[in-house]
Amino acid sequence: QVQLVEAAGGLVPAGGSLRLACAASGRAFGTNTMCWFRQGTGKARELVAAAARDGSPSHAVSVKGRFTISRDNAENTVCLQTNSLKPEDTGVYYCAATSRYYGSFAIARGGLYDYWGQGTQVTVSS
Repeated sequence: QVQLVEAAGGLVPAGGSLRLACAASGRAFGTNTMCWFRQGTGKARELVAAAARDGSPSHAVSVKGRFTISRDNAENTVCLQTNSLKPEDTGVYYCAATSRYYGSFAIARGGLYDYWGQGTQVTVSS
């Protein structure tokens, strides 16, 4: 079993930055792929960024150049650095993990995830 615990998001003005963090406890095998999803009010949940163990990180087109996912395999953590935030980035951000290895964003987007964090609210004011 793997448990994912996210650090709190927050309220930031447009153009600001936030660093989201997620710590995984349990078997490292269960976190071969770690991701960040988000869901805005009235919107479908979407994949924001994915990082497979020892693989290249990947990001959604909407956040490329502004967000960066990174993971520390030794600590079993994954972070999402968000810069140049826009009001449309507002939503609940979820950390997710799976024992499956998803080596590309396209595969990760359609993948199945075994473990989810509780979600953390990110609000960007205009």
